[in-house]
Amino acid sequence: MTADVSKTAAQAERDRVIIFDTTMRDGEQSPGASMSLEEKLELAKILEDMRVDVIEAGFPIASNGDFEAVRQISEVVTESVVCGLARAGAPDIDRCAEAIKRAKRGRIHTFISTSPVHMKWKLQMEPEQVLEMVTRSVGHARNLCGDVEWSAEDATRTERDFLLRCVEAAIKAGATTINLPDTVGYSYPSEYAEMFRDVIENVPGADKVVFSTHCHNDLGLAVANSIAGVQGGARQIECAVNGIGERAGNAALEEIVMALKVRGDKLPFHTAVETQHITRASRYVSAITGFPVQFNKAIVGKNAFAHESGIHQDGMLKNAETYEIMKPEDVGQVESNLVMGKHSGRHAFREKLKDLGYELGQNALNEAFQRFKDLADKKKHVFDDDIIALVDDALASSADKVQVKHLRVIAGTEGPQEAFLTVTIDGEEKSANATGDGPVDAVFNAIHAVVPHDAILRLFQVHAVTEGTDAQAQVSVRLEDDGRIATGQAADTDTLTASAKAYVNALNNLIARKEKSAPEARVASGF
Repeated sequence: MTADVSKTAAQAERDRVIIFDTTMRDGEQSPGASMSLEEKLELAKILEDMRVDVIEAGFPIASNGDFEAVRQISEVVTESVVCGLARAGAPDIDRCAEAIKRAKRGRIHTFISTSPVHMKWKLQMEPEQVLEMVTRSVGHARNLCGDVEWSAEDATRTERDFLLRCVEAAIKAGATTINLPDTVGYSYPSEYAEMFRDVIENVPGADKVVFSTHCHNDLGLAVANSIAGVQGGARQIECAVNGIGERAGNAALEEIVMALKVRGDKLPFHTAVETQHITRASRYVSAITGFPVQFNKAIVGKNAFAHESGIHQDGMLKNAETYEIMKPEDVGQVESNLVMGKHSGRHAFREKLKDLGYELGQNALNEAFQRFKDLADKKKHVFDDDIIALVDDALASSADKVQVKHLRVIAGTEGPQEAFLTVTIDGEEKSANATGDGPVDAVFNAIHAVVPHDAILRLFQVHAVTEGTDAQAQVSVRLEDDGRIATGQAADTDTLTASAKAYVNALNNLIARKEKSAPEARVASGF
């Protein structure tokens, strides 16, 4: 009896898939997705609540900001492994070791390119030089940290014999995890699974380490390839919330976790992730990066559990399993959408916020409740998405140095359009008026007049939070100044007011970053 139980436990451990989140490292390398230190700290807490196994918190040598993020996350995270990325050189590895030294469980993740095209054009090194670097870098990292991951950048375009030699060298040098990334999203599932089988079967010591996937989505195959990698023997998947990442992005954490959970009949693997936190993480990442989640996005999209077809609705009313393969609450979504209105009380509002994944302090709750009441007076119906936008807007602007107090815009077919703006800067009111080629341009020119700056507008995006002519407009603005990028968001039933608040929110984020950091040079990692 005891032997059977032990065998079952051992098998369960062999079938457990480690979830390695790289939202703050690879995800942040998406153009415009830069996150502040405070945002990264909050995201780290959310990921730990979700029971993500490994949090790749940044690339310490890339900038002082990245170093500080990894260092502070190492101090506050107690359950998840905190990982930092490093290239194969000793300065990178030393800087990474310094950043994670206070982590309860730290990891150094070092990498080097192994494909012919990368070795020739990027590294300008011969294969034997690369092989020597693998041994040297992994050995150096292992002397500084007991948990070392090594990655063969562009593994799927690497000549197989050379890949086997590099993996063997990394294992001999002390690597505990071996990552074989599909860096450019080139592979397909059966090919990717076969690569893992080949490496695991033919490299001495492969049974003593954990193999990992890291797939990009250039051909839309990142999730499929990641799962195929697990079928081929990998037991760690590197992924990002909402699938954000360079170019077409990374494998989406939420899709991988739910695919393994829902299809356990064909995929006998499991994770430790508490899936009820998925929607909360998705919404937070979307808010801080300014990257909206497409409505039909699997698992976390607005329409992921929506049914409009009469046939579908009829089936759902009879039995939800007719058209839903998972429950909305399993991923932290709420079934009911239209329950709040102007007669709703503070207690009901607080409970609704809890359902939506928000825990606010008393002052923040009072402010959010007042905003809700104001919105309910303007709108006939207040949907969950309205409340989410309202609270995110309140949280984003609550500590802002500059705040919009009053805005009036003259617009129409006869220009130029004109904006009259009043803001408070550290509590002191300042006003300006400006004209522009359209009302939004006039608003932004007025902001520039009252808060002079050199930032360049890189993104202006508007979408309706819900349906109807009284829907709130949610606006995302991205500004760039001297290489720093900051995103701002705001929501309001008046599109121009939302635009002004979003621009000012982005400007505040930019000001905060300039005040907190010295000039930094970003370093881009490969995979």
